Amino acid sequence: MAMTIHVDVVSAEESIFSGLAEFVALPGEAGELGILPGHVPLLTRIKPGAVRLKLPQQTEEELVFVAGGMLEVQPNLITVLADTAIRGKDLDEAQAQAAKKHAEEAMANRSSELDYARAQAELAEAIAQLAAIQKLRNRRH
Repeated sequence: MAMTIHVDVVSAEESIFSGLAEFVALPGEAGELGILPGHVPLLTRIKPGAVRLKLPQQTEEELVFVAGGMLEVQPNLITVLADTAIRGKDLDEAQAQAAKKHAEEAMANRSSELDYARAQAELAEAIAQLAAIQKLRNRRH
């Protein structure tokens, strides 16, 4: 039996995942992070993207999209505190494409630096969501 660690993925709205995992991968501030049981304690910000969970006795990884947040790794617990979290199966490609288009238009028609920065953040989130959808699509084929 493979070693496991308890993982909680939560957002302000709800608990998205709570259970055991053999491996967790997610987009950290400095790049992709891979966490196995026994990882040293860690606290870092995460970027928008896919949290991949390798669950015991499952061949396919569980995927959760997060729109940034914080990661805490403790000896027996990994906690992902996401600004927003969406289960992979609940991602909506049309909605993500519309959000991307809206953010691009807002960047082109900016009225202030604050509007531009907000549009940049929304664009990054939409692009990360579309990348997560693409990962799911590629796994199915």
